[in-house]
Amino acid sequence: MATSTEPPLIDDDIAVAEAPTAESGWGARLWCTLIVLCGAMFLDALDNAMVGIAVPPIQSDLGMSTASVQWVVSSYVLGFGGFLLLGGRTADLVGRRKVLLVAVGTFAAASLVGGIANDGTLVIAARFVMGVSAAFTAPAGLAVIMSTFPEGAQRNRAVSIYTACGAAGFSMGLVFGGLLTQIGWRWTFLLPVPVALGVLFGALALVPRDTPNAEGRRKYDIPGAVTVTAAMLLLVFTIVEAPTAGWTSTRTIGGFAVAAVLLALFVSIEQRTAEPLVRLGLLKNRALVGAALAAAAILGTYMSFQFVGALYMQTLRHWSPLEMALAFLPAGLLIAAIAPRAGKLVGRFGPAWMIFAGFVAYTAAYVLFWRIGESSGYLGVMLPTMLLIGVAFPFSFTGAYVQATSGVDESEQGLAAGILQTGYQVGAAVVLAAVTATMAVDHSSGTNTSDLMAGYHNGLYVVTAVSAVTTLLALASALRGAARRRAAKQVAAA
Repeated sequence: MATSTEPPLIDDDIAVAEAPTAESGWGARLWCTLIVLCGAMFLDALDNAMVGIAVPPIQSDLGMSTASVQWVVSSYVLGFGGFLLLGGRTADLVGRRKVLLVAVGTFAAASLVGGIANDGTLVIAARFVMGVSAAFTAPAGLAVIMSTFPEGAQRNRAVSIYTACGAAGFSMGLVFGGLLTQIGWRWTFLLPVPVALGVLFGALALVPRDTPNAEGRRKYDIPGAVTVTAAMLLLVFTIVEAPTAGWTSTRTIGGFAVAAVLLALFVSIEQRTAEPLVRLGLLKNRALVGAALAAAAILGTYMSFQFVGALYMQTLRHWSPLEMALAFLPAGLLIAAIAPRAGKLVGRFGPAWMIFAGFVAYTAAYVLFWRIGESSGYLGVMLPTMLLIGVAFPFSFTGAYVQATSGVDESEQGLAAGILQTGYQVGAAVVLAAVTATMAVDHSSGTNTSDLMAGYHNGLYVVTAVSAVTTLLALASALRGAARRRAAKQVAAA
């Protein structure tokens, strides 16, 4: 495990895996277990894609403002991001199978509540509980995969399949979301219920029982989880409300200040507690931290892009939910086609170069989407963006997953998975909040077409800026890693 305190965004100081000599260990039961674990990833992607499409109908049916309806998305990612570290630690202490089963069952129940709710606040609350449930499911499932498949080509292959299942869930979620939203947005909450139950029963039958770590110690860092969750909630709320309150108002500055104090308190708690939510020494692993930061930019930019795109297509262009779903579908199909092969590319080029290549494609995609107008054509203006995203996702996701878990001790795989997933979800919450705040500035003077287009473009500028900065940092880190390897070879040759 790397222990340098240098804080690059993305670190390529990881040995490139050799090709496997045989895969005879992948029996039928192991394949079925992997499929069940991938089902949790599939469920998360399915749910997010469907609810993303359903945002405009939810807003209209429940009378929610643009700022409030974004919490239908943000409450999920905040619950997910805020509790992931606790979820990963609990999986290591209690047992990954137990955590997986309880969390999937809770997810199903919360999704059912969201589907029958008649109040926007209750829908947001249900989404928050679903996010918290996923915060325990995701690190538990990923930790089982990482502990089951040895580091190298076989793990890269398993992660590629894991990514492909997420892409399949996203693609199907787009189509089902479009179809179901035309019937009624509630069905986008109700469909995940039987899927979650299928994952639950599959896990009961196939996921093996595991022995908890820490020799039976069951101390949980609740103060740490509460402080970091409160800090992130306050941070995003402050960003969203800043256009109304004023960026230099006492309320806004106070919100940022209290969020910073809470984060400092979290660090202090982690340093003092006997069983910390995050062993701070693990954060010296440059590969893990770099992957988590890259993950924040991956999901932060994409979910914000999807939010802007959904509003543009349905609100301004008056496309049906199904038409919007079909517009996004090429990206999901291309992801599903490329992802199973991405593991071999990671083995050949290394995860940091894969992340860099992914962000080159992301940035180009978002820049191309600047061309949208009041009557833009799909094939010439929007499709190129969707195709580039379809390339970017499997490269960046697979690279980040492999980089984050390489060299991490078996006893901390759950925590490492939690840190990575925290990057994804916190990044999504913060970037989406910033984009929504930027759009709200332009909407404040009215809702005519020119105001709407100005808001959409400003949101896209924020998304593109985050992606472009990440691209440059990814390139710098990949080059630094390549230079270190060349220097090591020269020393060895001498």
